[in-house]
Amino acid sequence: MASFVTGAISLLVFFLIGTSSAQLCSDFYSRTCPQVFPVVRSAVYSAILNETRMGASLLRLFFHDCFVNGCDGSLLLDDTPLFTGEKRAAPNFNSARGFEVIDEIKSTIEMLCPGVVSCADILAIVARDSVAILGGPNWNVKLGRRDARTASQLAANNSIPPPTSNLDFLVSNFNSLGLSIKDLVALSGAHTIGQARCTNFRDRIYTETNNLDSIFAQLRASNCPGNTGSGDNNLAPLDLQSPTTFDNNYFNNLVNRRGLLHSDQQLYNGGPTDSIVRTYYDNPSSFASDFVEAMIKMGDIRPLTGYSGEIRRNCRRIN
Repeated sequence: MASFVTGAISLLVFFLIGTSSAQLCSDFYSRTCPQVFPVVRSAVYSAILNETRMGASLLRLFFHDCFVNGCDGSLLLDDTPLFTGEKRAAPNFNSARGFEVIDEIKSTIEMLCPGVVSCADILAIVARDSVAILGGPNWNVKLGRRDARTASQLAANNSIPPPTSNLDFLVSNFNSLGLSIKDLVALSGAHTIGQARCTNFRDRIYTETNNLDSIFAQLRASNCPGNTGSGDNNLAPLDLQSPTTFDNNYFNNLVNRRGLLHSDQQLYNGGPTDSIVRTYYDNPSSFASDFVEAMIKMGDIRPLTGYSGEIRRNCRRIN
C-alpha cells in the first residue's frame, strides 16, 4: 500500500510539474537569469543606433518564427545534412536579417547564465524592445519557451503570408493560428517601421489601378523599375510618413490609399477590416493597446515547454 501511495504521489508531482511548466510567465527568469533583460535591451539599442532599420528586422524575426510551427526559435537554425532550414524559405531568403544581433545576445547570456535562456525567448524579448526603443508601447513579455531541434523550409513557405495575399487569405491564415481579425490588423501595424524590397511591391504600383494613390505610385516607381530583375532589392519604406518611428501612421497611409504592399492595402479595401483600420487611424492609443494584446497572443502560439525541445547553447544549431 505504501509503495502505491508513493507512486501515486510521484505521479501527481510529475503531473503538476508538467502542467505548470507549460505556462509562460513574465518572471520566468527572475531567479535563474535576471540579467537577460538589460543585456537584450542594450544590444537591441546598440543595433538600432547603428542602423535604425534593424529594429523592424528584429521584430520581423519574431513574426516569422511564431508563424511556422509556433514560437520555438526554429527560424534561427542553419541548414544541416538532415534538414533545410527556414532561412532559405521564400519569405526569408535574402530578406530576414538581424541574426548576428541574436548571436551576440545569446553569446553574452550564455556567459552569464549558461544553458538557461532559450533562443525562442530571446526573440520575444528582442521584439518587445525593438518596438519600445522606436517609440512604441512596452509590455511584460511572457517567457518559458524552449527551442526546437529542427526546422522546416516547407512549413515556412506555406505558413508565412506573402505580400500578394488578399484579405480572405490573410484572415484564414491568422485564424488558423488562433488570431482574430482585430489581431491581424493590429499586428499588420508593425509595418509602421521597416522597408520592403522592390520585388515585393512592384506588381502593386505597376498593375493595380484601384485603391492606389497615383502620386504615391509614381514616387515608388522612381526607385523600382518595372522590369523584373532590375532593382529587385531596392528598398522603400513601408510607412511613407515616419518609417523609423513606431506609431499609427501606417493606418493613415492605408486610408489614403498609400499602403506599399498589396497585402497592406487589402486591410482597407471595402471589407470587414476597414472599421478597425479607421479606429487605429483615429485613436493611436487603441492601436497601441491592441498591438500589445496581439503580440502577447502571438507569442503563445504553440510554444515548446517543460521537457520538450532544448535550450540551445548556440541559436544556429542544436546542442
